[in-house]
Amino acid sequence: MKRLFFMAALALLPAACATSVNPLDDYEEVISTATFDAPHATVVAPEDREAIARGKYLVELLGCGSCHTDGALIGEANMERWLAGSRVGIAYSNPMKYSRPGVVFPPNITPDDETGIGTWSDRQIAAAIRAGAGRHGKGRILVMPWQAYSKISDDDIMAMVGYLRRIEPVGFQVPENVPPGRRTSERYVHFGVYRSR
Repeated sequence: MKRLFFMAALALLPAACATSVNPLDDYEEVISTATFDAPHATVVAPEDREAIARGKYLVELLGCGSCHTDGALIGEANMERWLAGSRVGIAYSNPMKYSRPGVVFPPNITPDDETGIGTWSDRQIAAAIRAGAGRHGKGRILVMPWQAYSKISDDDIMAMVGYLRRIEPVGFQVPENVPPGRRTSERYVHFGVYRSR
């Protein structure tokens, strides 16, 4: 009798699994973006050319444009807003737990004074890259892969800072970040890795 009950339970298992709800049904897979050529620096003094070229190379290598360019996260990069931030956000909270995830919008990293990093100090920019620190050194930038950048040399960080200061400023305001549980009207993608228990 026990064997018969066990076999019946096994027979019902595929049907039960087939009717279960997939919490990712409301999402579609997007083609991941590639790294892009970074924009050219504006006027550069001859003595700074090598460092600025190095900074451009590093910004390309680290894929900064893949997040900090509007639309790049979903394969629709707006080249007029290159490195000027993104209206497409990155959800950072567990999609299995929150139907309305926390969303971060990658900021404008062009030297625009109003919407970008134009008024940031070199130290603030370096700390954002290397340690994920916000402008005032408080908290961590939630989806910035700063852990991978923490060992970048001082020379390379300053080359990146120098390069970002010499690209064309683009005035573009990204939306405010959204905490978990709140609704956003903007599009977003899910980043992050969740492990089973």
